[in-house]
Amino acid sequence: MSTRGSTPPQESRAPGAADLAVGVDVGGTRIKTVLVQRGSVIARDVQPTPEGLASRFGDVVVGCVERLISVAEGEGVADATPSGVGVVVPGLVDERAGVGEWSANLGWRDLDLLGAVRGRVPGRVAVGHDVRAGLLGEHLLGAARGVDDVLFVPLGTGIAVALMTGGRVVRGSSWSGELGHVVVDPSGPRCGCGRTGCLEALTGAGAVGRRWREAGREGDARTVAEAVAAGDAVAQRIWSDAIDVLSGALAPVVASAGTRRVVVGGGMAEAGALLLDPLRTALRLRGPDDALEVVRAELGDWAGAIGAAHLPGTA
Repeated sequence: MSTRGSTPPQESRAPGAADLAVGVDVGGTRIKTVLVQRGSVIARDVQPTPEGLASRFGDVVVGCVERLISVAEGEGVADATPSGVGVVVPGLVDERAGVGEWSANLGWRDLDLLGAVRGRVPGRVAVGHDVRAGLLGEHLLGAARGVDDVLFVPLGTGIAVALMTGGRVVRGSSWSGELGHVVVDPSGPRCGCGRTGCLEALTGAGAVGRRWREAGREGDARTVAEAVAAGDAVAQRIWSDAIDVLSGALAPVVASAGTRRVVVGGGMAEAGALLLDPLRTALRLRGPDDALEVVRAELGDWAGAIGAAHLPGTA
């Protein structure tokens, strides 16, 4: 499937960013690619993530880049050859070495991502983490524009965060941002990582849906959100508990980093004010900044790919 992307708001490009660059966001089910020029998305493409990706990572990424260039040229771009390609993946990523240390969803350990792609696509190649790239995308073209101290929180089945201070995304180590696997209740439910009481086991979309079904209801986190809006007492308790746990984990991060805006993405952010308003209230009550902003991400599933396109100029 390919679609011509709607043009985001015009922004000055990041210092050193390529005039024409490709971003590739490799996910568990889909691979999203974008062509970015001077702060605008001029073409985009989506392909399903193939099975056995780890054994042919380079071939798949190269194919996606070539397909996007063809799409762009077919839509009127005279020469869509990029001067750089950024590739981002989930899991633990050593961005400096360009190595995917571990990805449970994509099934690899210590995969040389950079070596698999470099020299096979035009221009410079950079490798990054999908959530940190998502924050960069939101800062350049989305909900974090104009703010240099930001916490990006994609809320889905899993929970990871990315932090920006002073206009720079914090890269840290490969474990940076894995807040979802901080144990917040040692007696809590078992997490997919094997430990008990991790944040995402208590407050992620999967956890919210699980509690709903344990209460004898049918559905998932979306169903719970709809029931909250309808005034269902069980749903409201589950939703409130999840927000309370989440705010308790985020508040120390916000306070220690001096965060001014929290950008919430992922599937749970589709609940809009139903999630954002109580989360904002809880974070302001727990932290020192009573003007802290909590807003919904603007770029949706494309944030990671848009951020990835800027990595060759910012890495």
